[in-house]
Amino acid sequence: MTQIKKIKYRYHRKRGRNNQGKITSQHRGGGHARLYRQIEFQKMKINKIGHVQTIEYDPNRSGQIVKIIYEDGTQQYQLSSSDCEIGESIIASPKATLKSGNTLPLKNIPLGLNVYNIESAPGRGGKFVRAAGTTALLMAKFGSWVTLRLPSNEVRLFSANCWATVGQVSNVNHLNQCLQKAGKSRWLGIRPRVRGSAKNPVDHPHGGGEGRGPIGRKCPVTPWGKPTLGKLTRRPKKYSDPLILRRK
Repeated sequence: MTQIKKIKYRYHRKRGRNNQGKITSQHRGGGHARLYRQIEFQKMKINKIGHVQTIEYDPNRSGQIVKIIYEDGTQQYQLSSSDCEIGESIIASPKATLKSGNTLPLKNIPLGLNVYNIESAPGRGGKFVRAAGTTALLMAKFGSWVTLRLPSNEVRLFSANCWATVGQVSNVNHLNQCLQKAGKSRWLGIRPRVRGSAKNPVDHPHGGGEGRGPIGRKCPVTPWGKPTLGKLTRRPKKYSDPLILRRK
């Protein structure tokens, strides 16, 4: 009998710290203990039919995930589509039917269909459109390139050999949820946020002064003095700039 590979295990959460233990991302820490679910964004079994055994909550992402069982007994976690049901079969194949949850190369998907979990380059695994309720629209094809409109309204080129999943990511109402109390934020590992102007000068560049005074700078800055709140952080010469047809 084939040994079942472990697809759920413990992992070390960074809690906003770097390798020196210094805080580089504020307001993170605590929260309920989590197990990491090994999501297969790349190593999907090609031309192998899998059956959905369970639809599960994943604490490490906003969308739901499904556990797939193949005929040889192996199991995988994959992102769940919005209309996925327990017991249905899904497949990753160049000749797969255009059913929600099936994975195909972009060149084999007709125009006007919605896709998610899109590869950035052939063989790299799904990188784009993985959050809850998101989907991208396949707009055009020319040569070896495909044009997609992403959820941010950015229009971008992808290789026609990249793979994508038909449909929409599950948990569409994620944006409508209400945490209801501060304690739920703490369960999720989100710590309280304090305005910089309410701190002391030793803790934040905006701090200090008498009463509610101005920040005393040209623009808002981070606790480390770097410009923020509107400052563009994308590299001016990034490799993907020629692939973006319209900015978000």
